[in-house]
Amino acid sequence: MSMKPLEHDRRYGELDQVMRAYLGQPADDTPERRSRALDAYLRHTWHTRPAAVAEAERQLRAYSRNPPGRIRQKLGEFYSIPDTGKPQSDIGDWLMVLADHLKRSIEEGDVPEPSPPQTHWEWHARFPETAQLLGGWFSQDIVDEFLGHDAAVADYADTTNPQLVARLVGELHELLALPLDEGDYALAAAELGMEVGPPEPFSHGAWFQSLAATLSGA
Repeated sequence: MSMKPLEHDRRYGELDQVMRAYLGQPADDTPERRSRALDAYLRHTWHTRPAAVAEAERQLRAYSRNPPGRIRQKLGEFYSIPDTGKPQSDIGDWLMVLADHLKRSIEEGDVPEPSPPQTHWEWHARFPETAQLLGGWFSQDIVDEFLGHDAAVADYADTTNPQLVARLVGELHELLALPLDEGDYALAAAELGMEVGPPEPFSHGAWFQSLAATLSGA
């Protein structure tokens, strides 16, 4: 019998968020240095959910001290650490290193400087509704589903709760306020799931500006 969602979130919810930040990133933390992935987690979480950092520290230590035994594994009542490239025997010590970094961040105010997202996880954590639009409406299937970019945007606006549309507009303004060049905007679009280019004659940045203006009046 697998663990129920409420129990999972109480015991492992924030641990899971930390682990997700490592997908596609090296787990190369040392006692002296945080990894790029942990910096991304801290940068975003301090800004949006600062109390969650302490909960993550607690859950990391608890898991490291009491990893799932055979009975819990057989019942399916445990959290499975994703593959980080580390040997299984090293996972517990690595989690303790992460917990120590989180504790130090809390106690010493050691927080990464604000910056544009640096990892795939951070792009999606910071701009979730933009990822919903770009990944859901601007895949390679757009040519089979819509007459063009404008039709896809109109479908998004017609089928999405207005509060979420407003959230997207806010995310686009935040994205446009970052110190990014056109290459960075293209990277942002790809990280957030866009599989096609912007419509002619727009660059990615100019299309984001047009998109924000269009959806502001939706």
